[in-house]
Amino acid sequence: MTETITYSHHYIPLTRDELVARLREALKDKRFNHVLRVEQTAIKLAKVNGVDIEKASIAGLCHDYAKQRPDQDFIDEIHRRGLDPELLNYGNAIWHGVVGAELIKDELGIWDEDILNAVRHHTTGAATMSPLEQVIYMADYIEPARDFPGVEKAREITAKDLGAGVAYQTKQTLEYLVERNSPVYTKTLETYNAWVPAYQKEID
Repeated sequence: MTETITYSHHYIPLTRDELVARLREALKDKRFNHVLRVEQTAIKLAKVNGVDIEKASIAGLCHDYAKQRPDQDFIDEIHRRGLDPELLNYGNAIWHGVVGAELIKDELGIWDEDILNAVRHHTTGAATMSPLEQVIYMADYIEPARDFPGVEKAREITAKDLGAGVAYQTKQTLEYLVERNSPVYTKTLETYNAWVPAYQKEID
């Protein structure tokens, strides 16, 4: 059952329906349906972890807002805003969160830093993450259509302890990247060092 939130806290100058319509224009069907599922998962996680459900709805919907932009859009934005030039060594997997948050400010009028950080860090994580950031990080990973080795364990761990879920996802992600000889973004390593040792008993 889909839970629809009525926006009343002015985190965004749009209603939920207007935001969904903007996402419908920005995303292809598969990605659009994914963000709707992430929103619903985020709302559920928010309720049990004392997180503002309106923020969870907005961040869940917006986390992939920029996912299907051309690479050049991100490269131009990195230069225009003077963002960390290290970003140029990566691609869409990193850009759509870190750089996408800047596009969300301009195009959707969202200026709440907690929501923006939840979008920025939903792929990379961060050494310090607010409860909302943790909710979006995990909702993206465990939404109902996700199907990969370890996802059920991720769901079980997250249901018991949100922070342990963050640690588990981060460990799995790092292992995945290392196995494929892929570059590891600096912030992902920082996330690993901050979260995985702290929760090693819960995720083994």
